[in-house]
Amino acid sequence: MQMDFVQALRDIEKEKDIPLETLEEILEAALVSAYRKHYGSAGEIHVEIDWDDSRASIYARKLVVETVEDTNVELSIEDARKLDAGIEVGESVDIEVTPENFGRIAAQTAKQVVVQRIREAEREIIFSEFSDRAGEVVTGIVQRRTGRSVFINVGKVEALLPASEQMSSDACRFGERLKVYVVEVKRTTKTPHVLVSRSHPGLLRRLFELEVPEVHDGVVEIKAIAREAGLRSKVAVFSRQDNVDPVGACVGHRGSRVQAVVDELRGEKIDIVRWSDEMSRYLASALSPARVNEVVVDEDQKTATVIVPDNQLSLAIGKEGQNVRLAARLTGWRIDIRSETQIAEMEEAMYAELDARATATISGAADADEDGPVGAEEVGEPSAEFVVGGERDESAVEAPAEGEVGEEAEAEPEAQAEAAAEPETSVADETPEQTGEPEESPAPAATEEASGESEPEAATEEGGQEAAAAVAVADESAK
Repeated sequence: MQMDFVQALRDIEKEKDIPLETLEEILEAALVSAYRKHYGSAGEIHVEIDWDDSRASIYARKLVVETVEDTNVELSIEDARKLDAGIEVGESVDIEVTPENFGRIAAQTAKQVVVQRIREAEREIIFSEFSDRAGEVVTGIVQRRTGRSVFINVGKVEALLPASEQMSSDACRFGERLKVYVVEVKRTTKTPHVLVSRSHPGLLRRLFELEVPEVHDGVVEIKAIAREAGLRSKVAVFSRQDNVDPVGACVGHRGSRVQAVVDELRGEKIDIVRWSDEMSRYLASALSPARVNEVVVDEDQKTATVIVPDNQLSLAIGKEGQNVRLAARLTGWRIDIRSETQIAEMEEAMYAELDARATATISGAADADEDGPVGAEEVGEPSAEFVVGGERDESAVEAPAEGEVGEEAEAEPEAQAEAAAEPETSVADETPEQTGEPEESPAPAATEEASGESEPEAATEEGGQEAAAAVAVADESAK
């Protein structure tokens, strides 16, 4: 090899950060490929390089046999013992087959192999480097824009910042320096594909680790992050030591630490809340800066009803529901916010409904009491006029005429009773004073006739009294 070629390999080592051992393997593979291309050897070929003398030697390994059948892979025992007197049949021997000069085609083959293998080694080194840095923050410089996508130079490769991973406040001017979060690294046939983000919640976590030593050391732990990139974020922190305030450590002296994070995120608002294993306290803290009066939690459904003062309702909900939405993401619970007035109205409506139900229940019970048990009318007791001495008088039952209603049957006893109560008055019984006629002495014959007619009248009066008595007995039995 010429000294210029060796020096070129050393320059590649420094420029592309490829180890010299890897370049040696690449060169050996290139020389073996060129030798096979020129000589077409099918045996085992290997190359040894002396970097001090800048010399490369090619050797063919052959098997020592009694009778040679293939000269490319076998060597007779006689020829082998010329090289090594102590060699035996069945052993292998390396024979130098270095050509004095390669042809043009073989040299071109070696060049292509070297270039291709160096590119593969470079891609592998870049992939190994960035695959280990996935999930970390790197600093890059904006190189160019393609549509809404931005390409950022992060060292040996250009990382892609797509529009979906950008913040609304990012301008991404040419030459601007940005901190980005490495989302993933993909292996491709060319340069590894590095995807970075400015809207990932991991960026906020890594920035706090850079600015807050307690977070970096693990004294203060970031439990959860809810973020709407470029607008607002909520960070729940917890201290592993009782003498360290997690919120104060993240805020810093006069807000210097959190302000550095805000500046890097182009003015994004950050709420730092205290994490707690008691869910009611954690929910109340997650809704800050709003003040909370009471939190009613449902552990099974993971829902919570939060009661806030009337003047804090809009602050608790936030602009377009942003505050409560971030609090729900931060805690993982469904949050329902109510004001004190809304709770009072709900309770009043509930009590009114309960009163209405109670009134309806009492009214239904009173109506049932008025109806009472099943009466005589429902059972269908026989009428009093058909009961005599406790036995039913079948002879007194007469079928009503067609088209008649039972009212006539009910009216007959009353008519009979009225007729019995009024005594019969005949013309003969009227006195002269009642008639207004002068009193005359009756003739004897007339006297006899009158006496004869009085007997039937007396019998009639007795019959009327008996009927009235029967009706009275019937009424008493009916009662």
